[in-house]
Amino acid sequence: MSLGIKSKVTLGLILVIIIAGMIIPEHSVIPVDGASAQDWNHSSFWYEPWGKSGVHKGIDIFSSKGTPVLSSTNGIVLFKGHIQMGGKVVVILGPKWRLHYYAHLDSYDVMPGAVVKTSEIIGVVGDSGNAKGKIPHLHYSIVSLLPYIWNWDLSTQGWKKMFYLNPSDHLLSAW
Repeated sequence: MSLGIKSKVTLGLILVIIIAGMIIPEHSVIPVDGASAQDWNHSSFWYEPWGKSGVHKGIDIFSSKGTPVLSSTNGIVLFKGHIQMGGKVVVILGPKWRLHYYAHLDSYDVMPGAVVKTSEIIGVVGDSGNAKGKIPHLHYSIVSLLPYIWNWDLSTQGWKKMFYLNPSDHLLSAW
């Protein structure tokens, strides 16, 4: 079965979009205003056991409630809302087909579909979701839409590790 011209054009366009997303440069910042590498535990990514989620799929950057949360990279806001464990969350699609997940916010300042720039304020640190009553912090995760098959391991939920990048490594390499 051969593809028609319209199908070939569509497949070509999809391929161009995928490649463009992979080659767009990614410049990152720590997503909590004024935070430094001392404000999170560098060993907490993929730490187990970690409550209902089994493993901790990100890092928790501690700061005072109300501290501005910044977009760690340029991107498009895909989601702003409330989920049970994360509380008030924002999800931004950034370069290289990576989703940047910001959770436990006290409030958010963006709308879905908005284009954000690196260091733009997207919300403020809080303790929403399963962080209620705990020290205010931002839970920050980076999820790749394209699997990093070399990250697969035999640990708890190890196959999921192909999609999660260690935010600590990612942020420190940007310095």
